[in-house]
Amino acid sequence: MIRIGITTSFEHGEQRLRHDYVRAVECAGGIPVIAPMAGKEAMHSFANMLDGLIVTGGPAITQGLIGDLPDDIAEPDPVRASSDAALLRACLSMHRPVLGICYGMQLLNALYGGSIYADVERDMAGSLVHSEKRGASDHAVELEKGSHLRNILGVDSLVVNTRHIQALAGVAPHFRIAARAPDGVIEAIENEDATMLGVQFHAERMGEIMQPLFKYFVSEADLAKQKRKDPIHAA
Repeated sequence: MIRIGITTSFEHGEQRLRHDYVRAVECAGGIPVIAPMAGKEAMHSFANMLDGLIVTGGPAITQGLIGDLPDDIAEPDPVRASSDAALLRACLSMHRPVLGICYGMQLLNALYGGSIYADVERDMAGSLVHSEKRGASDHAVELEKGSHLRNILGVDSLVVNTRHIQALAGVAPHFRIAARAPDGVIEAIENEDATMLGVQFHAERMGEIMQPLFKYFVSEADLAKQKRKDPIHAA
């Protein structure tokens, strides 16, 4: 039983989650566990119950910001911002694999000191529109040669959805770029051993083509769990 925590949105005092995330984890063989919004101590105890964590899409990232936020993207509710950061830090300290999706990738990068364009269309020269609500449509991404993500998905390129106003400007030293859009916008990052992955697109909405990613993530969570049980690795 591999327990995968999934963060949620938080609006007007309500936590909400698209069912696509739950289905993606379930179809990959994991047990979806919806994360609460709570304080640091509770988040640490909750993280100890998990084998991996998915940080879902959401509002704006405000750490490491380049430029000012545009009017059509909101800052995160302080409850979500503090809960997400506490849970993510706890999972990382416990060496739980992490998958960041859209806002989740941006938060992961920011936590390690990376920077982000407040509005990539405005702040990055040559950028195309990447926000569906601004009229953007699906686009291709090229997967970097030698990247874990390219090996996981088994393709050199693919077409992805695009639902973001912000985008990574500077990748944190802990990560490397795994995919780019045709205009150069960073679409995926990964750490050296691929226990931390981030994708800018909403993989949970892409069906079969993204199942290898979720299956890989659940298998990494399983492997990390087995290592914790192994006295040699636990020592």
